[in-house]
Amino acid sequence: MSIQTINPNTNKTIKSFDEMTDKIVDAKIEKANLTFTDWKKTSYQERADLLHKVADLMRAKKTDLAKIITLEMGKLLSQAEGEIDVSASILDYYADNGETFLADKILDPEHGAAIIRNSPIGVLLGVMPWNFPFYQVVRFAAPNIMVGNTIVLKHASIVPQCAEAIEKLFEEANAPEGLYTNLYISGKNASKLVADKRIKGVSLTGSEDAGASIAMEAGKHLKKVVLELGGNDPFIILEDADIEKTVEWAVVGRMNNNGQCCVASKRFIAVEAIADKFLEKFKEKLSQMKVGDPMDPNTELGPLSSEAAAVHLADQLNRSIDEGATVLLGGKRPEREGAFMEPTILTDLKPEMTAYYEELFGPVASFYIVKDENEAIELANDSQFGLGASIFTQDVERGKAIADQIDSGMVFINHPTWTQADLPFGGTKRSGFGRELSELGIHEFVNKKLIRISGLNDPF
Repeated sequence: MSIQTINPNTNKTIKSFDEMTDKIVDAKIEKANLTFTDWKKTSYQERADLLHKVADLMRAKKTDLAKIITLEMGKLLSQAEGEIDVSASILDYYADNGETFLADKILDPEHGAAIIRNSPIGVLLGVMPWNFPFYQVVRFAAPNIMVGNTIVLKHASIVPQCAEAIEKLFEEANAPEGLYTNLYISGKNASKLVADKRIKGVSLTGSEDAGASIAMEAGKHLKKVVLELGGNDPFIILEDADIEKTVEWAVVGRMNNNGQCCVASKRFIAVEAIADKFLEKFKEKLSQMKVGDPMDPNTELGPLSSEAAAVHLADQLNRSIDEGATVLLGGKRPEREGAFMEPTILTDLKPEMTAYYEELFGPVASFYIVKDENEAIELANDSQFGLGASIFTQDVERGKAIADQIDSGMVFINHPTWTQADLPFGGTKRSGFGRELSELGIHEFVNKKLIRISGLNDPF
């Protein structure tokens, strides 16, 4: 298997890493398991202090860490620095709130007394993607370290230096060896690890195929799993939307992270009363985007994460065009080195076309015109995915009523689907199950242990 840093701006290989042998992986899991026996006995304050240290180190090294992100997967440097800030805030959030979230819940049974106590369960396996290489890891690791679990993590093979940097942050914060462990292994070998009796739970963010593979193994071995998979988020524009602000957010929602975000706004659904006006301004904004080196502060759209990703997206576009879709803007790869794709708008999409149902992971917007909000809701729900959705209207109550009818894990009104530490994140349908972030995210991998106290003469 190839574990390499390949700069997507140039498609040149920078550094290669060897996959760990089975013997090395076994030793690392055993160390994580032994560390758990001590870590689960530490106080919440000790755990919080460690998370705060890691957060402080992230902020102190922000520019250097951001440059690794940009080098490995092409994120704009300013956005990479923003990712480090968000990751540090998540660490602090769980350090500050974890003890409260995990406090005993007092019950009031008919006889005696009882509490629910949140207890750690052991070593957890994380399988994480390349598109937010620090944030995705932290939102899994931070709450679970606060719970008292230990972490072994298989990161995406194209961001090995990010994987290494995260492990080093924990080492520098004086975390006990085995608390957070990076594994250089293939996805196939990660699935095999689910069978290991020392692994007590698995969290994966990634593709449907990877999620299905992990879930199958977890089910076979009766282990808890959390999955955050793909998305095809609708962005609904109603006739009373503030058009200028809506267009601004549409550009951010589609082009953030060079269009490679699970919760990116991908399907733009405009009611016919405002569709032409929105499309004119949206097309103008996208056509003016400066494409280039993600390290350059003037660049507005960088490369895709890899040449393979760019080739796959181009194939989806070409198939959709052959099937009858219309290209309103872009649609091609620029004549330059690197894994680039032009800002693109597709329309005239129908259910039999590739781009209608498949997730387009890059700077491609699908545009639809509908008669009214009822058609907008119907189209928004006509997807195998159900991660996020956005509704733009100046009538908030109307927006909330529509949100009730959208089949997704998250709905944002007058903002693209987004993330922050204190908001739960997750989807429905083929976008996965379980939640990360907020208080909900800390309760996924805990044993909610009932402790019942009775007097000797209490009835059974």
